[in-house]
Amino acid sequence: MGKNLEHQFSMLVREIRKEYVGNGPKEISTRFVENWAISEMKGNLTNVEKFMINSEQGKQTVHEARTKLVKEIYKRQEVVDKFETLMGAKVLRLFSDINIDEDIAMTVFVFDKSIDQKGK
Repeated sequence: MGKNLEHQFSMLVREIRKEYVGNGPKEISTRFVENWAISEMKGNLTNVEKFMINSEQGKQTVHEARTKLVKEIYKRQEVVDKFETLMGAKVLRLFSDINIDEDIAMTVFVFDKSIDQKGK
């Protein structure tokens, strides 16, 4: 059950990224640890962003835009509702960052109760 729910969570993250950013990550994996859902995404950048990161200013611009955009997406109530419905728990906060050079993003969702399925 746990792995299936992690997969469903990953697919929801991908769907939301596609809808609001225009493309989803090429690879995504999610792990549940107590009340955290940790999603690692590889292959996030668009072709335009890949071109932009050839300069330091471009890297900074893409990093700031991506980080801010993702945080804004997850403030939308309709997005939060999808995660809360899937998990049966309230989203308390979210942490997100992207490593531009490696094209790897991490998002940590913090819920109000344990979502870890181990031992259940």
